[in-house]
Amino acid sequence: MLTLATKITLLRIFLVPLVVLLLYFESPTNCVLAAVAFAVAGITDWMDGYVARHQHMVTNMGKFLDPLADKLLICAVLIMLVNLDWAPAWVVIIIVCRELVITGLRTIAIDEGIVMAADRYGKLKTCLQIGAILPLTIHYEVLGINMHLIGTVVLYLSMLMAIFSCGNYFMYFYREFQKKHAGGQGA
Repeated sequence: MLTLATKITLLRIFLVPLVVLLLYFESPTNCVLAAVAFAVAGITDWMDGYVARHQHMVTNMGKFLDPLADKLLICAVLIMLVNLDWAPAWVVIIIVCRELVITGLRTIAIDEGIVMAADRYGKLKTCLQIGAILPLTIHYEVLGINMHLIGTVVLYLSMLMAIFSCGNYFMYFYREFQKKHAGGQGA
C-alpha cells in the first residue's frame, strides 16, 4: 500500500506544515527556507508521478493522495500569504474556490464513469501557481529584484488560467456527459 510513489506524496503533505510554520515566523531567512521547502514539495509532485508511472506503482491511494497533496500545499501557502498581506485575498479566494469546484466536478464525473485527467491548461495553471508562490514566499528583494512584484504578477496570471481551465473542465465534462447519455438513449 505504501509504495515509493505514495511515500513521496506523503513527504509533500508533511512539508505543508513546515512551509506554513516558516512563514508564520516570517523573517528573510525563514522566507527563503519556506521557498526551498515549497520548491522541494513541488519537485515531489513531479517525482511521485514519474515513479508511479515508470515503476508501475499507480495505486488508488496514490490517485487520491496526489491531488490532495497538491491542493493542501497550494491552498495552505496561498492562505498564509494572504495572512501576511503578501497576496490579495480576492485572488486567493478565486483560486481556492476553483480547486474546490474542480474537486467536486471530478467526484461527479467519477460517479458518471467519466475520467477527468489533468489537461494542459490545468498543468499550466499549476506551473503558474508555483511560479507565483516561490517569489511571493521569498517576498524580500533579492539582488535588487522585487520578488513580491514578480510573484504578484504571476499570481494574477495563474488566477486567469485557473478560471480558464475551470471552464475548460466544465466544457469537457458536459461533452462527455452528453455523449454518455445520448448513447444510452439510443440516439
